[in-house]
Amino acid sequence: MEEKLQDWYEHTPHMLWNIVLIAISILAGILLRVIFSFIVKESTKVESYSFTRSVIKRLSAPFTYLLPLVILNISREFLHLGRYGVIYFYKAVSILTVIAFAYLLIEIVKVVEDYILNKYDFAKSDNLKERKVRTQLQFVRKLFIGLIFILAACAILLSFEQLRKIGVTLLTGVGVGGIIVGFAAQKSLGNFLAGFQIAFTQPIRIDDVLVVEGEWGRVEEITLTYVVIRIWDERRLILPINYFIEKPFQNWTRTGSNILGTIFLYTDYSIPLPALRTEFDRLLQTTELWDKRVSVMQVTNITERTVEVRALVSASDSGRAFDLRCFLRENLLAFVQKNYPGSLPKTRAVLLEEKGKIDEFPEKE
Repeated sequence: MEEKLQDWYEHTPHMLWNIVLIAISILAGILLRVIFSFIVKESTKVESYSFTRSVIKRLSAPFTYLLPLVILNISREFLHLGRYGVIYFYKAVSILTVIAFAYLLIEIVKVVEDYILNKYDFAKSDNLKERKVRTQLQFVRKLFIGLIFILAACAILLSFEQLRKIGVTLLTGVGVGGIIVGFAAQKSLGNFLAGFQIAFTQPIRIDDVLVVEGEWGRVEEITLTYVVIRIWDERRLILPINYFIEKPFQNWTRTGSNILGTIFLYTDYSIPLPALRTEFDRLLQTTELWDKRVSVMQVTNITERTVEVRALVSASDSGRAFDLRCFLRENLLAFVQKNYPGSLPKTRAVLLEEKGKIDEFPEKE
């Protein structure tokens, strides 16, 4: 049997033998792709997260490229190639293998990211820890992917003998070149370092509520050079990342998402405050927007025309606090209009009628 295979191998045309081996490698990759696609399709019917499904989904694509290259590397001794064909073929396969392996490492990083994102899901009101982890994760992921790209590029370049010599020559000019690049890209490097500082000191985090440049919004994205703020009306405010190191801003969720909100009512002196407080307490008990921590109503100012009544309430996050304030304003106003319309702000005027005869003006001569 072995003799027949050896005889068939020796008498088979070289071109045909090469095509067969390459076709086997490609078909192996296609077959693996089909298997992975079927597994992913069946597993996505379940909505909950699965580590196994994440691994298969992320790693299926790089493996379908890596497997044919591995087969070609194993079977290259059986390929009939000319002198230059062997050199170029081996070089091409080596470069493609490095690229496919780098792709595999990037997808492994994403598998880890999927696991951490599932473990620290910030789809809840008090998500301080989750936002901390996600902010650091975003920077670490970009750092690892950047390192993988750099190492893959180095591996490819160093596989060429000519580039090795050029690299040795260029190393002598690294000192001067580094100084020139440092001065030319001083601001960009400052942003880059500010990005790392924010990632680990965390004055801001993903999904933090900020007031920046007079705008209220949430942190949507943090990169190594800029920050994207999603404004409440769906606009996007993009700021350089060193802005948050050099300039003051408000962070409403720095230590937690709980927040206090105020509303002001301006009424006449005749307003019955006990009745207004009773209605205020009743309204809070009827809404889920209030988190039952703080509820205070006080007279905070008196002017010559109105009484300023301030209601202080608490909510689990800034969005709920805004809705709660609007709810209380509307209902307290309706309460005063319906029950005490005379206590709405008014301007008083007293008309005095002088008793006695009014002096007549003397006639002009």
